[in-house]
Amino acid sequence: MTRQEVIDKIRTVIYDCFPDMAGMELREDTVINTDTAIDSMGFVLVICKLEAMFDVRIPERQWQKLLTLGDVADAIMKRLPKA
Repeated sequence: MTRQEVIDKIRTVIYDCFPDMAGMELREDTVINTDTAIDSMGFVLVICKLEAMFDVRIPERQWQKLLTLGDVADAIMKRLPKA
């Protein structure tokens, strides 16, 4: 899976969880907690859905380091099985 495919899936999960954000452009440098309407509980929901979707586990202690959409993509890419 490419990094762009991961980013596209992250966007899909965010739009599914927060339909009111459907028109908002989400870029790799979008800061999740300040540039979007996602609060900490919403962030937990998104991360849990992404972990299930990609069958990966991102340790909770790392969640606070995931500031941007790109950071989330990097964390997922790091944990995906190598093809």
